[in-house]
Amino acid sequence: MAEDDTEHPPTDDAPPTDASPGGPERPRRRRRWLMITAGVVAFLVVATGVLLYVAYRKLDGNIRTDSATDKLLAELEAERPSRTAGAKDARNILLIGSDDRSGANSTYGGQAGTQRSDTTILLHVAADRKHATAVSVPRDVMVTVPACEKADGSRSKPAVMQFNWAFELGGPACSIRTVEQLSGIRIDHYLILDFHGFKTMVDAIGGVEVCVAQPIHDKDAKLDLPAGRQVLHGEQALGYVRARESLGDGSDTQRMGRQQQFLASLIHKVQSQGVLLNPAKLWPVLDAATSSIQADAGLSSLGALYDLTQDLRGIPSPDVAFLTAPRRPYHYDSDRDEFVQPQTTQLFTALRDDRPITVRPPGPTPTAGASPSAGVEAGPATAGAGSDRVAPSPSASGSPTFEGRTADVDPCAPH
Repeated sequence: MAEDDTEHPPTDDAPPTDASPGGPERPRRRRRWLMITAGVVAFLVVATGVLLYVAYRKLDGNIRTDSATDKLLAELEAERPSRTAGAKDARNILLIGSDDRSGANSTYGGQAGTQRSDTTILLHVAADRKHATAVSVPRDVMVTVPACEKADGSRSKPAVMQFNWAFELGGPACSIRTVEQLSGIRIDHYLILDFHGFKTMVDAIGGVEVCVAQPIHDKDAKLDLPAGRQVLHGEQALGYVRARESLGDGSDTQRMGRQQQFLASLIHKVQSQGVLLNPAKLWPVLDAATSSIQADAGLSSLGALYDLTQDLRGIPSPDVAFLTAPRRPYHYDSDRDEFVQPQTTQLFTALRDDRPITVRPPGPTPTAGASPSAGVEAGPATAGAGSDRVAPSPSASGSPTFEGRTADVDPCAPH
């Protein structure tokens, strides 16, 4: 039979070919791409979650918890001060810079295994999180250190000694109880940072800017700096905040002033350069910070440190004040210090009641409106070591004004 060569038009019920515009190829291709895209997104979500979890666990695991100090403080709860009614949401944190010479710090000499508090700062964060005050406690100030448990389990007797010996005697618990006893302020948390940790922190944020009034050549502090504005890193930064005899008048008071200026510059850099909002900048800072500190159980987690960081980040730089507790040469030994009264009590009372502290740059104390009974010693006011001999002037609110600085002050600005 011959084939029929006659062309027949396609009918409506004829199935479309794969190449036809209405064929199934396009829906199949679209479904395929949707499945691939969904798979890639799911993989990225899971991978990101795993990376974040691993990063969180690493940072959280970096922090060392001092449960022994928590235990000692809990046993002595009845002896510790309570909060005032208006300051229940405020936070008081003791920051301790240890001069421990063991491990990575052995290059700084001294006897390994011994340590004293090279720097101690009481950080008060207001209940409304609108202001913060950092008070340096002079390491050489003579105080009554309470009975403390020593490392060997024995117990010391209360005695008058230099403040930094409390840390050597009974560790953080002894330092905390000494500060609580002399101030009446309840310490909520504490952080300890050693030499190596300090350098790591400074390097993680890319250095800190300071202003050097005169060239510094100090072999012991490993410092060789020209005068003027400059950024210090690691070893230089540590030498700058620790140097004493070769800078200024050699007093610990001036050294604490440099430490406060350095911390103010550090805070200003972190806030102004968006470190806390930039993951690329934030990671090395968090890694360095968590690897460098030892803390109480309430502050030894990444979440707790993050909350503290957020509290501080929200406080404007002009409302972050740095000062030293008023001191003068100890009347029995001019190489030691003693607190000036009633100014020191006024300072600690204001912090205990969660009242803001007003600070002014170093210099002559205004006499207008000052109470005659507030004077400490007769004679002219001088900057540096002698500036704390003059009574703080009252502010507009009626509370005293102390020598100090705020975190927004340019380190090279003239006073």
